[in-house]
Amino acid sequence: MLDKYVDLFIADRDFSLNSGYEPNLAKNQHSIGQDVKHSIIESGLATELVAERSPTMRYDVFTKIILLVERDRRIVPGTVRITEETSERLYLTADTYEFGKIGVTIDG
Repeated sequence: MLDKYVDLFIADRDFSLNSGYEPNLAKNQHSIGQDVKHSIIESGLATELVAERSPTMRYDVFTKIILLVERDRRIVPGTVRITEETSERLYLTADTYEFGKIGVTIDG
């Protein structure tokens, strides 16, 4: 299969390098998942969620995250699901049009 989306692979907020000190690549669904994760972090919604203790307001932030992710043209609207693993860690799943389901862990 042709790699339609290619990006540098980021691990622990830094480039991931192979044994030859060349950057590892995120391709297709991994690239989309990485883009989704970074858009949530860059939007400030992950930080907002960590600071929020009210269950009602937390669900409002979840809704904002879902709407943000659904704006990505590669994501099928209505398929985004968020599971709260801890108060500072989310697991997000969504369907892509071309590459099936993605799963992303977001740490606040």
